[in-house]
Amino acid sequence: MSWHHWQKSSYCQEGDACVHISAAHESVHVTESADATQTVLTTTPVAFGALLDTLKASK
Repeated sequence: MSWHHWQKSSYCQEGDACVHISAAHESVHVTESADATQTVLTTTPVAFGALLDTLKASK
């Protein structure tokens, strides 16, 4: 994961569980700090934007 510029979510709480995002022109990478396997999910910026829109609309 070191080749990505990771940013911690501004919604992180204190403790181990925190979402980290690394964005590029062609892809968005998402990981969660409490995940012992350090799994990285990769998607397109369009799909990630749709996810954020959906989450914002559900508030």
